[in-house]
Amino acid sequence: MPATLIAPAARQRSPDTFAAIAVRDVTRRFGGKRALNGVSVEVRAGSVHALLGPNGAGKTTLLRILTGLVTPTAGEVSILGESLGARGLQSRIGFVPSGDRSFYLRISGRENLVFFGRLHGLRRTEALERADRMLEAVGLTDAARVRVGAYSHGMQKRLAIARALLTDADVLLVDEATHDLDPEGALAVRDLVADLAARGTAVLWTTQRLDEIRGFADRVTLLREGEICFSGTVPELMTYAIPRRYLLRIQNGTPDSAALTARLQGALGRRGTIAAEGGPEHFVLALAEDAVLGEAIAALTTTGADVLTCREERSEIEEAFLHLTRSSTE
Repeated sequence: MPATLIAPAARQRSPDTFAAIAVRDVTRRFGGKRALNGVSVEVRAGSVHALLGPNGAGKTTLLRILTGLVTPTAGEVSILGESLGARGLQSRIGFVPSGDRSFYLRISGRENLVFFGRLHGLRRTEALERADRMLEAVGLTDAARVRVGAYSHGMQKRLAIARALLTDADVLLVDEATHDLDPEGALAVRDLVADLAARGTAVLWTTQRLDEIRGFADRVTLLREGEICFSGTVPELMTYAIPRRYLLRIQNGTPDSAALTARLQGALGRRGTIAAEGGPEHFVLALAEDAVLGEAIAALTTTGADVLTCREERSEIEEAFLHLTRSSTE
């Protein structure tokens, strides 16, 4: 994949503070069920805004509203300063769906892009030119004439981004684009999207891979049961993390992990619990609510054991996500 994306002429500007997506107090009901309740989100031009939440939180409903597939029950939505029904607006919105079944698998990537370009009203010569330009932009020129059924998942994701940009989209809506990709493929897609944002595109990015937003998203909105339970930056989200479980590597020179575990637990006392995990040197430490990690580690070393490594069992982002999305009834 090339290091940089070919930017459409209409998007040759530096990122600014323009609210390309503005969702204000949006509510959506399906019968007696409220899928969204008073949700407000702003996505600035030239930024990546992550939309997080457990299954059923309302992420898909919000994306469907932004793509015009669903009408909000209450509230206001504007994109690029226009109401959703404004003429010509849809051509400025690109959408990358989560699944791979949105292409015709028996024809080539180039033929797919030309077909979708024609659906958007492009003349055939213009559709061909833009298809070739976008294939080059996402690093698929060599596979342009290969049938899409032979593409890998990562190649199909890149093709989906190329399709979303056929009409010089200023707004990009991305629905879990990396959930079934290997780490290398996921990184390639994120790099491509980050490059688009750097060139002025406003990106709304939904994901279940929580740690991928670190160093990637500018802001985060976290939904729970149709309502916002957090809105802010990634570092601000991480302040909600309350880590209590740690993975330790402990060396003691004895192959008897059961005996070592018993000694470690005795030294740890009421500060928490410790259990062997996946080998004679690997343990999980679960701290009591009022325990301090440093004091617990110091207690373990009184047995003569060497604590070689210590890391959180879950990342700060995952811990914060779980803390904020737990039901209030729990």
